[in-house]
Amino acid sequence: MLDAIAMDQLKQTLRKGIDNNEVAGANLMAILDGRELFYHEDGWADREAGRPISRDTIFRLYSMTKPITATAIMILMERGIVDLFDPVGRFLPGFKNQLVEENGKLVPAVREVHLHDLLSMTSGLVYGGDNLAGKGTEALLQELDRRLLGESPMGTLEAMNRLGECPLAFQPGSSWQYGTSADVLGAVVEAATGMRFGEFLRQEIFEPLGMRDTGFWVPDSKQARLAKAYEDNGQGGLAPYTGNRLAIVNRLDRDPAFESGGAGLTSTIEDAARFTTMLLKEGTLDGARILRPRTVRYLTSANLTAWQQNAFASWHTFRGHSYGNQMRVMTDSRQAGILGSEGEYGWDGWLGCYFCNSPKDGLTFLFMVQKKDAGTMPLTRKLRNIVFSAL
Repeated sequence: MLDAIAMDQLKQTLRKGIDNNEVAGANLMAILDGRELFYHEDGWADREAGRPISRDTIFRLYSMTKPITATAIMILMERGIVDLFDPVGRFLPGFKNQLVEENGKLVPAVREVHLHDLLSMTSGLVYGGDNLAGKGTEALLQELDRRLLGESPMGTLEAMNRLGECPLAFQPGSSWQYGTSADVLGAVVEAATGMRFGEFLRQEIFEPLGMRDTGFWVPDSKQARLAKAYEDNGQGGLAPYTGNRLAIVNRLDRDPAFESGGAGLTSTIEDAARFTTMLLKEGTLDGARILRPRTVRYLTSANLTAWQQNAFASWHTFRGHSYGNQMRVMTDSRQAGILGSEGEYGWDGWLGCYFCNSPKDGLTFLFMVQKKDAGTMPLTRKLRNIVFSAL
């Protein structure tokens, strides 16, 4: 249990982060053995309008979408619909006959990208960069952005088939690099089921778990609960961030043609807690079973080979961690730069939303914020360190 001292430290640390303009506002939650241990909110969902953060504030998850997408693939695996060694080209023709950049030249891929490669980020797909793979991906993302608000926005299947025509940064399975793999997984779900990705998530995950405020857009009736995103203003303060990114409309005021499995979902802290608690309870919550226990244990395990791990280890803040199925996994708590336990898993988002589950501790930590380029911030690590140190 958290004592009064730890609770006060959490409140003071978040308040200091707000006073220092690290964030405009946030809420956080700790759950122990399925029961809420601590909840706190502070600061602004809309600072200009004087609207405070609350339990029902809606946040853009960005990459915290990825574990939900991986869960969708696990559902299909359990049902015998997909095999993780299926080539992506079986579902998306654009991924057939791919080319790989090697020493500035394009050569044929030695094998096709498999679903397993997408889950582990060992596909050769990237988010951007100066090489041919990065430039091709950036050009596609820019076209997606240009068409977002027009009469012919690009749909999920079209976009990901086009992505498959871009060069890969390395041979499938030969390295690790963070990129657009989860977006492709969303398109695979569509192709394998004949359903829109968002509809599959709604039927198979959100509705059974009671996640009423999670989806790919925010209707008019809920727009007043959507938090503003903020960015550094270059003078030590914060300014609203209104840009679209990764083919996601900042206002989230329309049902998107492209449903991004890597970054597109919105949610509240309570909805996110429903999902994370389901995972910690090995696939079930309040009588709803999403996955079987063995599948959850696989989903939340690291799966990188030694040479893939070498590439992942270049992320200094992930010392003591590995990666698997769209999530970091703590493998050595002595090497990690945060307090935690072996087997802990989770992920964050570009605007700062963050979760971790620690099965050994029975603990979930959730932190929801909207700050440009945040990822896992120092503030996030400070808050979770207080929680883990007090258990």
